[in-house]
Amino acid sequence: MLRQIVLLSLFLFSTGLYGILTRRSSVGLFIAIEMMINAAIINFVAFNRFLAPSHIDGQVMGIFAMALAAAEVLVGMAILVMLFRQRKNTDIQSMNSLKH
Repeated sequence: MLRQIVLLSLFLFSTGLYGILTRRSSVGLFIAIEMMINAAIINFVAFNRFLAPSHIDGQVMGIFAMALAAAEVLVGMAILVMLFRQRKNTDIQSMNSLKH
């Protein structure tokens, strides 16, 4: 059972990594990052379940990771909305022009 869960997590992480490397849209980039964080959460909970079932350390770390992901999305989307108001697009390549 642990093998299937780890394979699911590996698939999610790999898909997220592929999304980060290939996406040009910042919204797609956020989705890919969320997939990678969800893969880490699945690993926390799965390994805790099979290595120390009487403890809840994995679940607690999963909740902290979810809170981190929510904060990341909140800040990232706020920045994205500001940039969209100024530039009228969400292309990652156009953000290179922010350098002075």
